[in-house]
Amino acid sequence: MTCAPALIDRHGRTIRYLRISVTDRCDLRCRYCMAEQMVFLPKAALLSLDEIAIIAERFIARGIDKIRLTGGEPLVRRDVGDLVKRLGRHVGAKGPGGHLNELTMTTNGNRLAEHANTLVDAGMRRINVSLDSRDPDLFRHITRHGDVARVIGGIFAARDAGLAVKINMVALKGWNEGEIAPMLAWCRDEGLDLTLIETMPLGAVDEDRTDRFLPLTAVMDDLQAQFPLIRDAHNSGGPARYWRIADTDTRLGLISPLTANFCDTCNRVRLTTEGVLYTCLGHDDQVDLKAILRAQGVDGLDAALDAALLTKPARHDFDIAAASPAVARHMSVTGG
Repeated sequence: MTCAPALIDRHGRTIRYLRISVTDRCDLRCRYCMAEQMVFLPKAALLSLDEIAIIAERFIARGIDKIRLTGGEPLVRRDVGDLVKRLGRHVGAKGPGGHLNELTMTTNGNRLAEHANTLVDAGMRRINVSLDSRDPDLFRHITRHGDVARVIGGIFAARDAGLAVKINMVALKGWNEGEIAPMLAWCRDEGLDLTLIETMPLGAVDEDRTDRFLPLTAVMDDLQAQFPLIRDAHNSGGPARYWRIADTDTRLGLISPLTANFCDTCNRVRLTTEGVLYTCLGHDDQVDLKAILRAQGVDGLDAALDAALLTKPARHDFDIAAASPAVARHMSVTGG
């Protein structure tokens, strides 16, 4: 593998962060994310794990230094640990083929207890766990059938294995707004970080998202009245802005695509489980890297990546009040 020019889009932003959906399948059915009766891709349509690794390694050679594995739920894909180990070899590596500063994962935590040690052994040092409520009944309602005790057990297993854990919590009006401050207190007490996320209009679901949209500007007013929050310059490589609870190591992140647009610093692209590259979560411009890899091999990827970046928009067009979602695909297709 040889180094090639850095990935720079037409707006002058250098792309250093690749999010890879290893599967569109999930063992939960969160109401704001999926319809209850989802139709998933046939296995024959997916990239093989070897193809995912080949594409990822070409991105690494072009200057990508952070990769996040997502889904769906990445830990439901058989042998995903082999992919983690292969990519983990690039963490901190030196040489002409580039290197990763970080390999991480977003998971729902359902299968985390059985995989935590494998992730650590492969070079992963931190993960994000989606957890919108610690109340068993509300968690089961939001996820349609989830067991919060299993998820929390996975979080503790990951922490005990040596993984830094950040909780991702989607702020949902009328459902979990009363749990946000208690969730932050719990994270402080357990040595975890918390990131709050505004719900995004992606894919048709069985709920009206306008009923659930909770702007984080209002949430922060409440949290600052209860916690000694100070601005933190931490940069995780993603879109979150950070605060820290004074005299602790617990960080609070905010991802607010609707109330505080962050597109001017976007450094991310997304690879779907069927090999389609999206340069923006909120647009449909795409390049089929699977087709190019299978027809032209690795040599065809560079030109495809350069062409894709010429289509990357300046910003997304999310509008929570729009009659239809910003894009038809669900978050689980693009990668959470």
